[in-house]
Amino acid sequence: MLNTMPNSNSYANYKQAAVNTASPEKLLIMLFNGGIKFIHLAGQAIETKDYTTADKMLLRIQDILTELILTLDMKQGDIAENLRRLYEFYHREVVQTNLYKDAKRLGPVLEFFVLFRDTWVEAAKKARLGTK
Repeated sequence: MLNTMPNSNSYANYKQAAVNTASPEKLLIMLFNGGIKFIHLAGQAIETKDYTTADKMLLRIQDILTELILTLDMKQGDIAENLRRLYEFYHREVVQTNLYKDAKRLGPVLEFFVLFRDTWVEAAKKARLGTK
């Protein structure tokens, strides 16, 4: 019998190759997409009182926000500093969500992730087209 199930190791290798070959803009978009996915999963887990899953998803969101902070080029001045403050603020919100298991706190975090993802998608399109 032919095994048609994807090999999880092959999938992990594919995902790693996608990350390794992605442009910086694409990596940012991937991070924001991951955050959006994990926010939805965390909210669902909290609503169903599956706190183990909620904790895992919320930690993934925290990891994404930490990665966003670490990759900032602080030599860029006010823009980088303001982004760092925003990322730190939403990181604290996710920590508070986990502490109090309050899914409502994820609403503003989700809005932030969607807005920034959409902004980067648009910027990447303009960069590819050579427009401003």
